[in-house]
Amino acid sequence: MIDRAAFGRTGHNSSRAIFGGAALSTMRQERADELLPVLLEAGVNHLDVAASYGDAELRLAPWLAAHPDEFFVATKTGDRSGDAARASLERSLTRLGVDHVDLIQLHNLVEPDEWDVAFAPGGAVEALAKARDEGLTRFVGVTGHGLRIARMHARSLERFDFASVLFPYSYLLLQHDAYRGDVEHLLAMCEERNVATQTIKAVARRRWRDHEHHFSWYEPLADDRAVDRAVRYVLGNPGLFLVTSSDARLLRATLAAAARVGTEASPAGDELERDVVAHGMEPLFDGSGLERVGPA
Repeated sequence: MIDRAAFGRTGHNSSRAIFGGAALSTMRQERADELLPVLLEAGVNHLDVAASYGDAELRLAPWLAAHPDEFFVATKTGDRSGDAARASLERSLTRLGVDHVDLIQLHNLVEPDEWDVAFAPGGAVEALAKARDEGLTRFVGVTGHGLRIARMHARSLERFDFASVLFPYSYLLLQHDAYRGDVEHLLAMCEERNVATQTIKAVARRRWRDHEHHFSWYEPLADDRAVDRAVRYVLGNPGLFLVTSSDARLLRATLAAAARVGTEASPAGDELERDVVAHGMEPLFDGSGLERVGPA
């Protein structure tokens, strides 16, 4: 079973592997109904979805109805104005079949112009704080992609008391010196303020080199042993949570690796470096052109 830990100051002990609902975005309900019991088997009790993940919220609705109060439910809105963010949250509640969520997150808040709109009077931050006060959500968080996001999250935390942040984290990404420094600063800030820290892209190999349709916007690792090492590297940091990939084919291997955390030593740097070479791993982001991406 996967270990659980306090999810920041929410009062919830969440499984350190969080189910990434993007995996359900184009999935048939029958297939979703076959997949979701895997979460119970592994001890996963935290779901992360978004308004922009296709039909994912709809696919979760029957599961939530059958398992009331068993999961911490988080969703996201990409809207920046207050009225639109409020409408997005209300639509998500309807699609999920619930009267509130545990966490609503501002999705991919990294561009400065969007940040200004979200934090302005009448913006999404103000609207979601009001929705929290009205009981439509218990907490408000913020997510993002790219090498600029850790620094932007720190800026966001200076303006609003978010309960959680979400950002990319992997061995390869942290070889970027500036990004690693920004992540370390963000993690220290979150520890001081008891903000939950969620990570994405643990099992990313590189960007796709073709233009075919795929289950995730990036090419994931295909080797279960490499997936195992990548997951255990992230969760070797006891303060982090890991959101599973939008490619559902990696779910079982990811959850199995998460369950081994604490029973096996975290992989050494030379092991991870060999994976980088053996699997042709490449950075997903470069701080400029390779920043705008698909779903978390």
